[in-house]
Amino acid sequence: MNLEFIKMHGLGNDYIYFDCINENKIEDPAAVARQLSDRHFSIGGDGIVLILPHDDADFHMRMFNADGSEAEMCGNAIRCVGKYVYDTGYTQAEVIRVMTGNGILTLELTIEGNECSKVRVDMGEPILNGPDIPVAIEANPVLNQVITANSNSYEFTAVSMGNPHAIIFVDEISDEQVLTDGPVLELDVVFPKKINVEFVKVNSRSDISMRVWERGSGETMACGTGACAVAVASILNGKADRNVTIHLRGGDLEIEWSEADNHVYMTGPATFAFKGTVNI
Repeated sequence: MNLEFIKMHGLGNDYIYFDCINENKIEDPAAVARQLSDRHFSIGGDGIVLILPHDDADFHMRMFNADGSEAEMCGNAIRCVGKYVYDTGYTQAEVIRVMTGNGILTLELTIEGNECSKVRVDMGEPILNGPDIPVAIEANPVLNQVITANSNSYEFTAVSMGNPHAIIFVDEISDEQVLTDGPVLELDVVFPKKINVEFVKVNSRSDISMRVWERGSGETMACGTGACAVAVASILNGKADRNVTIHLRGGDLEIEWSEADNHVYMTGPATFAFKGTVNI
């Protein structure tokens, strides 16, 4: 079966997108994600995203990691969905609502030259209660909990932005932390649905650097929900103000945790790479 696809990325966090609004009915998206995400033998990406219609929202996004597991949300992917539906003419609205595994999110599109250049996403309220994140810790919020990987001891703060994150503050971010300890922490028994792990260096109260080990995908160039979780964790720990710039390997995101409504807002670019047809 031949399927048309679109390759897009948010700061290098790249997915293979399928327009399922009028076409491309994919019966087994988990298997397709495993097949196509391989960077050596296929298209390559951090996973796949299905763009679908929805009765209660303007559009519906489903995303599957490279290992085939379905994730609740992806901040970088949803910005690309916003760009795609505007640039292809599915909508002329500059504010749209997209259903995700974390409910309906509102996107504000910035239009330049008849194309969407960046997207501000209302990511909703962070989830801070341990069992709801989920982590196997009865605390709200979950701060400064000790965990060990490969004999290295860390303290983590847990935050969910619709998907679970463990944020670890370090003096310097290293490959050993991300690539060796990250995959061990992802599978720790304290995280019943696995975990995304962020290693974070706070440069100032408005400037933060991070690298992320994503569950089901490994290290990625960027993670939108992770950047939001990092901002929340930094504020909870008294390390940052409410508006911060987050530096990821693929570029920067602007994150605001609003005092007015307790929602987290993420602003960043979305980029088209190429499109094609693949045989499944």
